Amino acid sequence: MNLFLLIAGSLSALAALAHLGCIVFGAPWYRFFGAGEHMAMLAEQGKLTPSLITFFIAFVLSVWSLYAFSAAGLFKQLPFIRFALVVVTAIYLFRGIAGLYLMTNPLGRSEMFWLCSSIICLLIGGFHFIGLKQQWLVLSVKY
Repeated sequence: MNLFLLIAGSLSALAALAHLGCIVFGAPWYRFFGAGEHMAMLAEQGKLTPSLITFFIAFVLSVWSLYAFSAAGLFKQLPFIRFALVVVTAIYLFRGIAGLYLMTNPLGRSEMFWLCSSIICLLIGGFHFIGLKQQWLVLSVKY
């Protein structure tokens, strides 16, 4: 079992659950998690757009979680596991760095949102990176 990938997968799963919570609990959760006033207002109006966008994000995060758990050794390795985890790790790290830049141009979000979400993404990306590096040789290259 690889502890770093177990933590990475758990954090991605937690993020997916938080996104699903936004769908269930609506505008107050969208506001709390920094989705922006526009998304919160659309949710209050009963529009489908916030739920669809948020569900898609939750789905992607869930898949990323499964890949991390698979690489950690919880179950059989998923297809394209090396490639998938390199991409996931890169996305988390890029998002974390880009968010720090966006603090100067917040695009409808607060500076605190960009700071907190960037730290979270860098943390998750770091766990992925370390775990992937540790597991690299045991991850299948068969497609």
